[in-house]
Amino acid sequence: MKKFILIFSTIIIIGLIFGISYYEMQGLNSFPRLNHSNITTNPSTREQPQVAPLHPVNNDSISYSLQNDELNITFNKGQDWVKVPVEKDLLFDGEYRGNKQTLIDDSYILTEDRAAFLYRQGAVVLKNSLDQGKTWKDVIITESFPVLRFRKVDFLNEQFGYVIISGDRTMSQEYSAAFLTHDGGETWEQTADLPTTRLISDGGFVDERTGFLSYGTINPEEPDLYVTQDSGNTWYKAVFHIPEQYDRIFVQTEVPVKEEDHLSVMVNQGPNGDYEGGRVKGKFISKDNGLTWDFSEEVHPNERI
Repeated sequence: MKKFILIFSTIIIIGLIFGISYYEMQGLNSFPRLNHSNITTNPSTREQPQVAPLHPVNNDSISYSLQNDELNITFNKGQDWVKVPVEKDLLFDGEYRGNKQTLIDDSYILTEDRAAFLYRQGAVVLKNSLDQGKTWKDVIITESFPVLRFRKVDFLNEQFGYVIISGDRTMSQEYSAAFLTHDGGETWEQTADLPTTRLISDGGFVDERTGFLSYGTINPEEPDLYVTQDSGNTWYKAVFHIPEQYDRIFVQTEVPVKEEDHLSVMVNQGPNGDYEGGRVKGKFISKDNGLTWDFSEEVHPNERI
């Protein structure tokens, strides 16, 4: 009898040991294995792609960057940056074939006292800041305008500025207009229409009353400059007295400047000039505030006038 009990007890113990072992094996298999498929990573701890540091387009203290398809400006050689709240593509909207790595010449102002960027979004708008980008204001130059080609903005002082734009080009014809502000850019008024539809090449004002618009970009044969002496209420075609030897050589006027008691202007050879390599310009002088111009001298590259 004792032998039977001993055998039965042994069988029970062996069964318990087997059962416990089996249970433990099942328990281990029920736990998930530690592998990459089971690990979840907090999105905030994932490695983020590094953004390249911004670099100014030039070595000026006040400059800008168009990296990352956005416009940023700096006032301390890139140590600090301010993002301009405007879409980069709007700054190039219109008839423009440049590389978009730098802003269109004369389409913006970037100084210690003013940052302003001209663009078209249905209306022609000047995005303006007077506190180095802390605050911005969109000022409408004109409610509607055709697709832009030429665009230029400048301020001669804190109050007086001008915008010159052209658009709706068909072949060698287009519409051009000048707008003036006398209150620091808060409001703008269009000057009288010009009596020409030639393509504009440049323009500007030398003071609040005297301004110029120069025309002729495709095969110009003579200077085509218009002048106003009453803030754009009336425009007159300027007269150039060109020596015979320079006939059809100096054909495209740049923007006149004040020079002591008179005005001077450089007249270049246009896109197809070949006189002395095509880079020599003619300097002309006006003593009646831009109505008539007399030849002064040739000006060679890198030569001061």
